[in-house]
Amino acid sequence: MSAEKRNALGRGLSALLNDSVSVLPNKNDFGTGPEIDSMGAVNEIKITEIEVNPFQPRSDFDAQSLQELADSIKLQGLIQPITLRRVTAHRYQLISGERRLRASKLAGLTHIPAYVRTANDQQMLEMALIENIQRENLNAIEVALSFQRMIDECSLKQEELGERVSKNRSTVTNYLRLLKLPPAIQASIRDGQISMGHAKALITIDDSSKQLHLHRQIIKDELSVRRVEELVRALQRAPQKKEGKQPEPLSFQVQKIQDDLASKFSTQVKLKLNSQGKGSIEIPFLSEDDLNRILEMLDW
Repeated sequence: MSAEKRNALGRGLSALLNDSVSVLPNKNDFGTGPEIDSMGAVNEIKITEIEVNPFQPRSDFDAQSLQELADSIKLQGLIQPITLRRVTAHRYQLISGERRLRASKLAGLTHIPAYVRTANDQQMLEMALIENIQRENLNAIEVALSFQRMIDECSLKQEELGERVSKNRSTVTNYLRLLKLPPAIQASIRDGQISMGHAKALITIDDSSKQLHLHRQIIKDELSVRRVEELVRALQRAPQKKEGKQPEPLSFQVQKIQDDLASKFSTQVKLKLNSQGKGSIEIPFLSEDDLNRILEMLDW
């Protein structure tokens, strides 16, 4: 990769957009479709001719926030155009601006201002991901998933990813590590029940069942990040109990079942299995209320 290309990619979404559109497709390639103005111009496009970007990483849009934007659009119009890729004479694919598109539909618009670009699927994915990552209201799990998609689907290393999103490698690594947490904890991060600081403390615990146990305590007692860090340090200093005979390690499949159960019940589930396929499942509880919660989940 040349130095010029590296620098362009490092500048973020605007550079990707500008560098990818030096030539727009000839109108003859699309039959008798409407004229599209030159690069940088804003075009009025029918909303019914726009399809959502299949690579859009964001799936959660706040209904109240969308309605507020729709009300603003009714009064002021859409100030920031969306960005589209022209597919055929009367069909466009969204590159960035899904929230604005949704709000414009709510506002009753039939046409929407848009920049029309050319981009291949790789560029579309990078543009959509980078635009989303740069949003201030994106939750940490959405950012982590976007990072992981750029690594997996764009064949990027963490250093290259950091250059594209203007973040250092340690920041990228911290976000990616969130995806190793049990699903129940990831959901709490996504829903704002615990913060990134809580999650970073939980990541340092090796045992997923202990992570889930402390996670439940954080929510129940509304623990601060500092308090969680203290509990984690105390947990790591605590001596491990040594028994005369250590149990056989669980197979990968059985360990996964145990982890899934621990995630489901938000407690330290223990699954024991002998060579004959017999065993037991232990589901501990912290209080009578906790027991009732588990019994309700079991439809008891």
